[in-house]
Amino acid sequence: MNNEAIKFEKPLINPVVPEGDEQRVSGILAAIEEHIGFVPDGLRLYSFSPPLLEAFVGNISYFNGGAHISPALTAMIRYLASWQAECTFCITMNEGFLMNMGFDLNALRAARGNPDAAPLDEKDKVLLLFALRTLDEPENIRQADLQAVRRYGWSDRDIFDATVQAANNRAFTNVLKTFNIEAQGAFA
Repeated sequence: MNNEAIKFEKPLINPVVPEGDEQRVSGILAAIEEHIGFVPDGLRLYSFSPPLLEAFVGNISYFNGGAHISPALTAMIRYLASWQAECTFCITMNEGFLMNMGFDLNALRAARGNPDAAPLDEKDKVLLLFALRTLDEPENIRQADLQAVRRYGWSDRDIFDATVQAANNRAFTNVLKTFNIEAQGAFA
């Protein structure tokens, strides 16, 4: 991905909260802003559909505290999946999250073209590489692949969660790209 070649376009649509759901949506967005200091435009887009916004935020909450996988590993899955899908918004967002967790920017960027170089311990790296592989070749995953990940102490639930995190990120990327939400400030 060549960042110099990126040309940002206006969003194709602007989120409009359904009449009668204004308070519901503003409460969700206020909670997000309180938690991370701002509302990502990618989440703001979901204001069209309060039930989908709630489900999306619930999913984020699960991966930030309910899953057995660390927030750093889930952010790394999203970061590298975003890089593969060339989602500028998600790359930037997750790079910021990872840097706030103490990761070195150069180390993060080195992992973009070489996920084996991700600044994670071996156990986390095995699950990261598996999750990324599920995006490109899900039909080639075999029992032996699962067993290789289990040898590092990951449970089937952990493997499932990492796979879902990667797949959800790819779906989110497709939504953002469809509507030209390429960077924070798209709705400014």
